[in-house]
Amino acid sequence: MSNVSSSSVREVNFDGLVGPTHNYSGLAHGNVASMSHGGLVSNPKEGALQGLLKMKSLMDAGYAQGVLPPQQRPDVGALRGLGFSGSNSEVLARAAKEAPQLLRAVCSASSMWTANAGTVTPSVDASDRRVHFTPANLQSSFHRYLEPQTTGRVLQAIFHDEQHFAHHPVLPATPAFSDEGAANHTRLCGEHGEPGVHLFVYGRQAFGVEREPKRFPARQTLEASQAVARQHGLTEAQTVFAQQHPDAIDAGVFHNDVIAVGNGPVLLYHEMAFLDETRTLDELRAKMSTPLIPVRVPLDAVSMEDAVASYLFNSQLLSNPDGTMTLVVPSECQEREAVWRTIQDFILAGNNPVGEVVVKDVKQSMRNGGGPACLRLRVALSEAEQAALTGRVLMNNALYDDLTAWVNRHYRDRLAAEDLADPQLAKEVLVALDELTHVLKIGSVYPFQLSQ
Repeated sequence: MSNVSSSSVREVNFDGLVGPTHNYSGLAHGNVASMSHGGLVSNPKEGALQGLLKMKSLMDAGYAQGVLPPQQRPDVGALRGLGFSGSNSEVLARAAKEAPQLLRAVCSASSMWTANAGTVTPSVDASDRRVHFTPANLQSSFHRYLEPQTTGRVLQAIFHDEQHFAHHPVLPATPAFSDEGAANHTRLCGEHGEPGVHLFVYGRQAFGVEREPKRFPARQTLEASQAVARQHGLTEAQTVFAQQHPDAIDAGVFHNDVIAVGNGPVLLYHEMAFLDETRTLDELRAKMSTPLIPVRVPLDAVSMEDAVASYLFNSQLLSNPDGTMTLVVPSECQEREAVWRTIQDFILAGNNPVGEVVVKDVKQSMRNGGGPACLRLRVALSEAEQAALTGRVLMNNALYDDLTAWVNRHYRDRLAAEDLADPQLAKEVLVALDELTHVLKIGSVYPFQLSQ
C-alpha cells in the first residue's frame, strides 16, 4: 500500500484523445450542443490536434498532464451482436441502409470525454491507501454504453500496480444504477494530498420520489453514486450527496460539470446547480477540514442559456504553487458578453483564489457538447503512484510530438455521415489504434487486438 505524503501529491489531468471517427451525429439527448450540431461535417484531425494542443499548453504551464486513448470505432462487434452479419464491409453497408442511427452510434468518438470514463478516489481518502477506480456504465445512451469494457481495460493497463491501485466492477447497467462517472463527482479539499470530501451529484432517485426533470432525462441516480462511494470505502463523513436542479437538466445541463466545477476548497457553481443549495453547502462546510470557498454565479448575471452555450462551468480549475488558481475556459466564453463580463468582474475580481483565466479553442469538441472539463479525468497521484504507472501516458514534449505525428499520419480532415459506412475508414482506424498502443506502451486493450 502507498505511504503518501500530502506534499508529494499532484492532480494529473488525463485527457482523452479525440478519436479518428469523431463526427456530429447528435446522439446525446439532453445535450443541447450535440443535438444542435447533428449532421454537420466534422474534422477529426483538427479535433485531435486541438485536444493535444490543450494538453501541451497546460503541460508547458507546469500542470501534470496525462493522456488516454480513444475507443475502437466503428464497433462492428456491437453491430454483429444486433444481428448484422457478413464481412465487416457487408455489416457496415447493411447497417447504413437498414439502421443508420445504429451505425452513427457505433462510430461515436464520445470516449474523448474522459470525465465520463469513471470515478476516482485518491489514496489519501481510501482506507487501504490505494487509488480506487470504477468505470462508469454510461447505460443512459447506447453509444456510450459501448465504452465501459474497453475503458476498464485501459485503466487497468495504465494503473496496473496492485500495490497502488484498486479497480472495481462497472455497476449493473440498469436505469436504477445509471452512472456517468466523474462528470457528476467533485472532490473538495485543502491541498490535493490532504483528506477530501466527495460531492456526488445525482439527477434522480431510482427508488425515491424526489422531483425530476420533465424535458430531458436525468442520467445519474443517487443509488449509483452511493454504490460507487461504497465500492471505494468512503464513509458518511467523507461524502455529500446532492440533487442537481431539475430545471437545469431541462435547460441542457446533462451533467453536473456543465453547471459547477470544484478544485481544492473552491466550488464555482451557478445558482441553478443544486435543488437544495443551502443544504448542499452546509453539509460541505460541516464535513470539510478546510473552509469551503463557494463562488456563486447568480442567474441574473449568467442565464441558463448562456451557461450551457458557453460552458463556463465546464472549465478546468487548476491549482498553482502560490495558492492561486487558473480557470481554463473554452473560447465560446469570450463570445458571450454576459459570461465574459462575469469572468472578469465577478470571478477574477472576487474574494477567491481564482487569479487568471486562460482561453482554449476546443471547438470540435464543443460542437458535440464537451468543453475543457469534459475532456479530462482527474487523478490525484503521489510521486510513488506516478512512478508506478504503466506505459507512456504522462505528457512531455517527445510524447506530444509523437502523438501529433500519429494524428497527422492517420486522421482524416473531413468526416460526413455517409463516410461512416466506408470500410476503408474502419481499416484505417485499426491500423492507427494498433500503432497507438505501441506509442503509449500500454499493451493490447482493444477488441481486435485481443481476438488476434
